[in-house]
Amino acid sequence: MLERLIHSLETSPVMKRGEYNYFINPITDGVPLLEPALLREIGCAMVRSLDLADVDKIVVCEAMGIHIGVAFSMMTDIPLVVVRKRPYGLPGEVAVHQATGYSKGELYLNGVNPGDRVVIIDDVCSTGGTLRALISAIEMTGAETQVRVVDTCL
Repeated sequence: MLERLIHSLETSPVMKRGEYNYFINPITDGVPLLEPALLREIGCAMVRSLDLADVDKIVVCEAMGIHIGVAFSMMTDIPLVVVRKRPYGLPGEVAVHQATGYSKGELYLNGVNPGDRVVIIDDVCSTGGTLRALISAIEMTGAETQVRVVDTCL
């Protein structure tokens, strides 16, 4: 199981960004070519391993969470929410600060409502900065905090 993902991670080049070692992979960067079979393998593994019975929405962060979220949403028929790096100013928009090993900035969540139950999909978790920001934003909406977090590179 997950042979394609494991192979892609084991063969990923690693580069330095300041003090941070950053790996380059089709799932986390879209480089090199992202094969549909790899996305399908990840989506199938998530469907098999997660209890999605009470999940109302899938939450991903732009940009590299979008392709994983779309594949997962299409497989499960669960609506997709994309957290953006720019504000739209819509009613109920929640802004939170994100700090990772190599960047920092604001994230903007729209489309999650009080009582929603969500699953968060992150392409990779190295410092936890993105996940902390997403969980904080979801809690601010009044959504249920029983989130399931999926790191596709585990």
